[in-house]
Amino acid sequence: MKKRKIVLWILVILIAAWAVIAILPRSANYPGENTMMKEGNLPILIAHGGGNKEFPDNTLEAFYNAYSVDKNAMMETDVSITKDGVVILSHDVTLDRKTNVTGAIADWNYADLMAQEVDFGYTNPTKDQTLTGDRVRFTGEDGETKTPLDVEYPEGVSPRHETVFLATTLEELITSFPENRINVEIKQSGDLGIKALGEILRLLEEYDAFDRVVLASFHDEVYAEFKRIQKEGEVPASFMYSPSVGGAAKFFAMQLLKMDNLFGDKICVLQLPTEEYGLSLATKGLVTAAHKNNLAVHYWTINDPEEMRMLIDLGADGIMTDYPHRLKEVYESLA
Repeated sequence: MKKRKIVLWILVILIAAWAVIAILPRSANYPGENTMMKEGNLPILIAHGGGNKEFPDNTLEAFYNAYSVDKNAMMETDVSITKDGVVILSHDVTLDRKTNVTGAIADWNYADLMAQEVDFGYTNPTKDQTLTGDRVRFTGEDGETKTPLDVEYPEGVSPRHETVFLATTLEELITSFPENRINVEIKQSGDLGIKALGEILRLLEEYDAFDRVVLASFHDEVYAEFKRIQKEGEVPASFMYSPSVGGAAKFFAMQLLKMDNLFGDKICVLQLPTEEYGLSLATKGLVTAAHKNNLAVHYWTINDPEEMRMLIDLGADGIMTDYPHRLKEVYESLA
């Protein structure tokens, strides 16, 4: 009987503690104006790799295509650093899958990529990012091969090349779209990932872009560096980043327990799939909890119109898609 009373009191104390934590006031995770939040009723249109089913991903041409669809589109890209210290756009850390050459990006000089006019207009078969078969040119949904001449460019902008999708630097992306939000995922891990981060920070400072560029990485050591430089004041207060898988999982679990007000990472956005391991992440509770903590919620990679509409109704701040035209059509159908 005595043991039962002790257990009961412990449970009462735990429940009381949980109740107190649940009603504690929230301090915003991201301290300033969060530019990753949607500005109206519709989520931000986020072009995944520029819209990688419409044009070869992570090329300047793909991003101009996305810009032609929506002048306010957010540009999502992946980056790696070259041997000569230039941050270029690439989903992979090798060149095998997306180009007409092979090898790790870290073993190539950007100067050589340009001198040889390496073509980023391929979708080659690979295993573990190593070429396994014949090279395949990128084709659109219509089965036609795309060229830079197929892009609808803004007035005053000309194609860089008539047939080749040249290497694109992060600096080019930042300067070509000076008003657009950009999501930058660092693909390299370890020391290379940290080196890439250093060069990215230099570019953000040079072009005063901290308030419109958000960084991401699935590598814990790079994410830890995001947190360190923020904590130690090595970056402006407007520095923005999203969590690694572990950080996102932590917020999801804490909001289920109504303890999200104790989430300490100073992130600005949660970037999530709609489902993971059979568990729905597209919930009103998660979006509401995130907004209470001044966190935006972006979902990837959404190509189905019905799923797009569901996320609009949910209140998502951003929808990342391979098909910018398709998402724009959904938005226009709701106008």
